[in-house]
Amino acid sequence: MSSQNTILEMRSITKTFPGVKALQDVTLEVSRGEVHAICGENGAGKSTLMNVLSGVYPHGSYEGDVLFEGEPCEFRNIRDSEHRGIVIIHQELALSPYLSIAENIFLGNEQQTRGVIDWNATNSEAAKLLARVGLDESPDTKIVDIGVGKQQLVEIAKALSKRVKLLILDEPTAALNDEDSAHLLDLIRSLKGHGITSIIISHKLNEIAAIADRTTVIRDGQTIETLDMRGATPVSEEQIIRAMVGRSLDHRFPERTPNIGAEVFRVEDWTVHHPIDTTRVVVDHANLHVRRGEIIGLAGLMGAGRTELAMSIFGRTYGAHISGRLIKDGKEIQTHSVGQAIRHGIAYATEDRKKYGLNLLSDIKRNITASALGKVARWGVMDASGESRIAGKFRTDMNIKAPSVDVITGTLSGGNQQKVVLSKWVFTDPDVLILDEPTRGIDVGAKYEIYTIINALADSGKAVIFISSELPELLGICDRIYALSTGRITGELTRAEANQESLMHLMTMEKEAVR
Repeated sequence: MSSQNTILEMRSITKTFPGVKALQDVTLEVSRGEVHAICGENGAGKSTLMNVLSGVYPHGSYEGDVLFEGEPCEFRNIRDSEHRGIVIIHQELALSPYLSIAENIFLGNEQQTRGVIDWNATNSEAAKLLARVGLDESPDTKIVDIGVGKQQLVEIAKALSKRVKLLILDEPTAALNDEDSAHLLDLIRSLKGHGITSIIISHKLNEIAAIADRTTVIRDGQTIETLDMRGATPVSEEQIIRAMVGRSLDHRFPERTPNIGAEVFRVEDWTVHHPIDTTRVVVDHANLHVRRGEIIGLAGLMGAGRTELAMSIFGRTYGAHISGRLIKDGKEIQTHSVGQAIRHGIAYATEDRKKYGLNLLSDIKRNITASALGKVARWGVMDASGESRIAGKFRTDMNIKAPSVDVITGTLSGGNQQKVVLSKWVFTDPDVLILDEPTRGIDVGAKYEIYTIINALADSGKAVIFISSELPELLGICDRIYALSTGRITGELTRAEANQESLMHLMTMEKEAVR
């Protein structure tokens, strides 16, 4: 039953897409001024529910009722919901990169006098909003010149300009470092203090425990339960996981007994300069090696050079003035292009699967075969049946949840998209597989499946280089871990030696102390 303190009710919401019931009889009740988290596996229906609420899916395209501040709502589009004070910030930020911060904040809601934009008022009001969200940037700074963490704050400033009452944040910290994430959570607490209600969709259970007043769990398009995070009995992460996946995950990481063989790949004295500011060294005389059947980790804070190291190795897709040696099976190799790297048995799964890892408009089978089309072609002509057969085997082996390999990849959940990325690179039959943040934005159940796949690849004799910002993940899956700080490898620890404290010590080492 709702009360006077209830700001939002969603009753018996059912949403069907062709062949799929995304939501079935979902109920959600949110209290005024609270931070309400929504949890669930990828594909559970969380974003669909919020798209119903915000008018992305208009009234009439779903069954059930939405009540806001006690009144029935029939939103036809996003403008209708924003007019009532409901603002959604999607995981993929909707900012125009080459417009200024001020222009983005008031885009579609311009400060004007007699039909003419008042730029003084625009910049003045933008400055006030930036101060409210704690962003120390000039209003005329272009979006392209600020990082993702600051862009999130611009989105919130934009929401505040619309006199937001209910703010919906979809995976707000998925792409943020720890410092930016902490700042964003502090801002949400501050907004709560000013009476703004927030709904947060997140996979980061530690953040939910820190900020949420209540948490509603959705599984397979249905409401499972709503947990009181501030009750007398603390809610454990295990309790949330059990509700999310329908079973207990006694271990976050699958058991594995490594069978490590001979060295397969070595990086010697590898140095990479920034592609624009070529005087700046981004990777500084790095040395590492990996053996068959081994999973090594790369740990480092944001800007430490982990991704830059991986990309420069893989076809020199990042950097300038690159020097050093790459040694594969005892022989020096050159990887001046992506094709050359692939031919030498090196694969790289990017951290940004949506932008660089996949063609979201293409189907599963074409994405899987994209990096090795020669293996499914005869005399330069694609073998369509062979391609479908190969992709079908990967769909089964990787447990990609889709009715067929003809499904458009962009419609899959994040976890299933990541399985397509892994399939794509495994199809090239690499000896060395570099995985950059392979579980970012993926729920705990799907993470376990990804870990199981990675372990199986190592057990088959692949050498795996695993990059992650989550130290528990590195400690849970890697046999050895290299730590980077400001472009230099500051140390190497075995699984037995490593813990979060020892890794953080190496990750924060000053450059002078390394020499």
